[in-house]
Amino acid sequence: MHAITIPEPGGPEALVWAEVPDPVPGDGEVLVEVVASAVNRADLLQRQGFYDPPPGASLYPGLECSGRIAELGPGVSGWAVGDEVCALLAGGGYAEKVAVPVGQLLPVPEGVDLAEAAALPEVACTVWSNVFMIAGLRRDETLLVHGGASGIGTLAIQLAKAIGARVAVTAGGADKLARCAELGADILINYREQDFVPEIREATDGAGADVILDIVGAKYLERNVKALAVNGRLAVIGMQGGMKAELNLGELLRKRGTITATSLRARPLREKAEIVAGVRENVWPLVASGRVRPIVDQRLPLSEAAEAHRALEAGAHVGKILLLTPAAV
Repeated sequence: MHAITIPEPGGPEALVWAEVPDPVPGDGEVLVEVVASAVNRADLLQRQGFYDPPPGASLYPGLECSGRIAELGPGVSGWAVGDEVCALLAGGGYAEKVAVPVGQLLPVPEGVDLAEAAALPEVACTVWSNVFMIAGLRRDETLLVHGGASGIGTLAIQLAKAIGARVAVTAGGADKLARCAELGADILINYREQDFVPEIREATDGAGADVILDIVGAKYLERNVKALAVNGRLAVIGMQGGMKAELNLGELLRKRGTITATSLRARPLREKAEIVAGVRENVWPLVASGRVRPIVDQRLPLSEAAEAHRALEAGAHVGKILLLTPAAV
């Protein structure tokens, strides 16, 4: 098969389309013939040499895919060769085939085409686990999403609205904010021109955000705590703004606030399977009904992964960038 390899860390040009050995499914795994994968910021970090795959995972980038089951490994039941699926991966999505633990497989939701389904697993699992399983967002609460026009942001808006929450977003421009509004965002904050702390306080009559989903990290930590409501929950899932910052514990104590920080990639298989099961039970019906949908900005051939990385780094996209294998044609 062919896959995107990284012979040496570097810029987008470090991604090399090469012929490599086919993977072999182990116990409790299936082999998926990949139709599409999607680009995540973790892939950029891996390309640069800053985010190695966990032990035992594929060395190729790609944290999600869609395709068809080509082979069942030992001990697998409930799935059949030819089933159309999408999957959460620890790596290997940028390839024509990938071995997937059966607990990380999902059926393609009704009404979603097979390639488009690749835009769902990573963002759905990230949003469901952080905003709902951990932070416990409820009806009539306010969710603040940083990076509302990102793949994670566009799905978080839709899921929060589906349960009856109020959604605030930050994004870098009027066009992106307009797209967020189309998806249901109620409070629109241009982070290039506005400070989200006074904006969220004014929009909530001084209360603040009950839940904040943050991809920025250190740069926003102090202001995120200020923007929290009493009993607010801050979920940190990214470090685009750095890893180290000072925290005023007095402010957090006064608000009885909670800060959590998680990643999906290195979680044990059991935990990933629990998250995937929760997504199938709670998110997939919303996708099948059309209330939640994947937002795809563009589709490129997998062999042009370097161009897709450049597009993600440029930051002009809304939603996900897909990479299609020759099997998608």
